[in-house]
Amino acid sequence: MTAVERSVPAAPVGLPPVLTGGGTDRLLSQVRCTSGASKRTRAPYSGEVLAELPQCGPADVAAAFVRARAAQRAWAATPVRRRAAIFLRMHDLLLARQDEIMDLIQAENGKSRRDAFLEVADIANTARYYVRTAAGLLRPKRRTGLLPGLTATRELRHPKGVVCVISPWNYPLALAAGDTIPALIAGNAVVQKPDNQTALTALWALQLAREAGLPADSWQLVLGSGATIGDTLIENADYLMFTGSTATGRGMAERAAARLIGSSMELGGKNAMLVLDDADLDRTVEGAVRACFSSSGQLCISIERMYVQDAIFDAFVTRFVDAVRAMRLGGGYDFGYDMGSLTTAAQLDAVTAHVQDAVAHGARVLAGGRARPDLGPLFFEPTVLADVPPAARCFGDETFGPLVSVYRFVDIEDGIARANDSAYGLNASVWSRSPRRGRDVAARLHAGTVNINEGYAAAWGSVDAPMGGVGDSGLGRRHGSEGLLKYTEAQTVARQRLVNLAPPGRLSHASFARIMTRSLALLRRIGWR
Repeated sequence: MTAVERSVPAAPVGLPPVLTGGGTDRLLSQVRCTSGASKRTRAPYSGEVLAELPQCGPADVAAAFVRARAAQRAWAATPVRRRAAIFLRMHDLLLARQDEIMDLIQAENGKSRRDAFLEVADIANTARYYVRTAAGLLRPKRRTGLLPGLTATRELRHPKGVVCVISPWNYPLALAAGDTIPALIAGNAVVQKPDNQTALTALWALQLAREAGLPADSWQLVLGSGATIGDTLIENADYLMFTGSTATGRGMAERAAARLIGSSMELGGKNAMLVLDDADLDRTVEGAVRACFSSSGQLCISIERMYVQDAIFDAFVTRFVDAVRAMRLGGGYDFGYDMGSLTTAAQLDAVTAHVQDAVAHGARVLAGGRARPDLGPLFFEPTVLADVPPAARCFGDETFGPLVSVYRFVDIEDGIARANDSAYGLNASVWSRSPRRGRDVAARLHAGTVNINEGYAAAWGSVDAPMGGVGDSGLGRRHGSEGLLKYTEAQTVARQRLVNLAPPGRLSHASFARIMTRSLALLRRIGWR
């Protein structure tokens, strides 16, 4: 019997202290809602009721934008260093109260404690980065003018206004606060719609920001379904930041484009890992387990396709399967488990359907492959499949769960071609002892981020570099300078000195054109930009 098969909770998994003694009511008091509608959410570990969430209507959303616009004017006038200082205080409060938010993340999402901590570390990392870099990114910059010495040109950055952030349930802290922090530091107000399932985590982040000194109406949360309030959100926003499925993202992008507002979207992925024949097997196996099963595989940048070079395929797959079978599966508010639960019944159904469909098409189950209702209503074993044919749904469609398929490849060209055979292009991973070989392969992969000798964390955690997808995996970038500047409008201010840009005196336009032609040729010779 494998470790996965004998994993059991040490005790019934109840609700953590943050959700008792009025904690839920304090969080929900931040939502202004008049519709009278509500939605019940349940804990993935046990099915126990978490909260009755008020559901906003279109009028509530419109009112939130009115308040946000009024608050944004004063917020934008606040010096950037003072705006940033609030999020340094939020950073410190987050680290001091990390157990509280990890409990809440687990209660709403069902992930393991170790994966909940990664969200804490991510927001600390993101907040610190933008606190330290925002003033430099937003500072007016001198640009080369039209005529040397005569044209003085500067680039200014102004906030967009009110940004709409629509955040998902899979990383309820990292993707709620991580996209909002740079938008706010840039001088915008934010109206955010988190997913109902993990709304309490987003409300906790909002509460923390307000405790750190953020003006109340600068960041507001509205709760509700996209079908009910999605149109109103986009109709009022000056910019849209969306994380979710490709299908939903297409519709969002169309509506944003119709209003001529900008948008940034991280969408789906079917991410590939290439294990080259010179890879360190022990290191690669450990990294592959994390790459495939962090947050129960409910991670946009997790690995779902693994290509292993023929020479080491058997040795690697044997070790990898043994490591997967040894994973500790269960629910608990401690670091005792390697993988937790799925988050929703829909995800459990999707993973189950993908496994059953693959097996029906001839795939072999090497590890896992079944739900575990003995552990809780939404647990599913970490699963490894082999011999998955193209006809199987999980061959090319995103599963978004603890499922990876392994394939052989012969040489580098074959491996790269297989990895790139996807409409998606979010993340990829390459494993090799040779730095040069790893870099050469990485540069040829069709993905917005590529990790060498790591699954996803190295690129994601390098917050000074942009992160995002290509193809069906989205548009725009988070992190790096783009992660803040996308929330601004660039303005060019050029001051012309001494002379106008027209023929002086009685000089004819023909003579002026000849003089300008000689001047342009001179600028070319002296290397002027």
